[in-house]
Amino acid sequence: MPTQPGELVIITGMTGAGRSTASKELEDLGYFVVDNLPPTLVPDVVRMVDEAHGVTRPIAVVADVRSGTFFDSLAAQRYEMSTGRPSTIVYLDASDDELVRRQEAVRRPHPLQGAGRLLDGLERERVVLEQIRGIADLVIDTTGLNVHQLTDRIATHFGSREARKLKITVISFGFKYGIPVDADYVADMRFLPNPHWVPELKPKTGQDVDVAKYVKSQPAAETFLDGYLPVLQLVAGGYLNEGKRFMTVAVGCTGGKHRSVAMSEEIARRLAATGQDVRTTHRDLGRE
Repeated sequence: MPTQPGELVIITGMTGAGRSTASKELEDLGYFVVDNLPPTLVPDVVRMVDEAHGVTRPIAVVADVRSGTFFDSLAAQRYEMSTGRPSTIVYLDASDDELVRRQEAVRRPHPLQGAGRLLDGLERERVVLEQIRGIADLVIDTTGLNVHQLTDRIATHFGSREARKLKITVISFGFKYGIPVDADYVADMRFLPNPHWVPELKPKTGQDVDVAKYVKSQPAAETFLDGYLPVLQLVAGGYLNEGKRFMTVAVGCTGGKHRSVAMSEEIARRLAATGQDVRTTHRDLGRE
């Protein structure tokens, strides 16, 4: 049997978005991790690891704007690196307000700040990273995530060496808290009757049986599911054909408590029944 080479993960994204946290988690998962590596040197690192540890040892490389002009080659290297390893680009992002708060907490200047403000550095960095974000396989918005939540997301995506499959995350959210920026598809459940206005259901959530039954028993809910699931399955197949292995489906309602939670669970259940690798997360559950 031929030896299956280990995965090559390129970690990039905004300064303060959690690159160090992600790389440390991958190291704990058994990856050979190299921080702040110019992208042009990635093939050399792969050859070194192949010789020292064998081709099955997975590798993670942190590449960011600290590499200066060397970083500009990352987009080109994405498809030209002849490493013989399956590769994934992970892009970590967060809101400017969150990034400013984190940078001020550690009292470190932004690498592109120069003599200007911290926000000036963030603005320049977003311009530099725009092309990379567009080709990333996995985008994680770390706004509002703590260290443990981010490490859990990384472990979920990279903690097993199973055959390469599309990993689908169905996330419920409340529109009043903002749309998840890492969503590939967004579904709006506000067209369904709101259990919030049913006294006996108001204090409960979409994870409760009676709330879920109320939401899913609406004729419009079944019509939506019958039409939406084939679309997701079609897109999932296309993602695999294009070499993408992650898809995030966001399902929203007003507060992220009733309708979006119940419908997220049902969408995930139906996708799993077709053999998809699916997980659910409820971003705003408990905020009300």
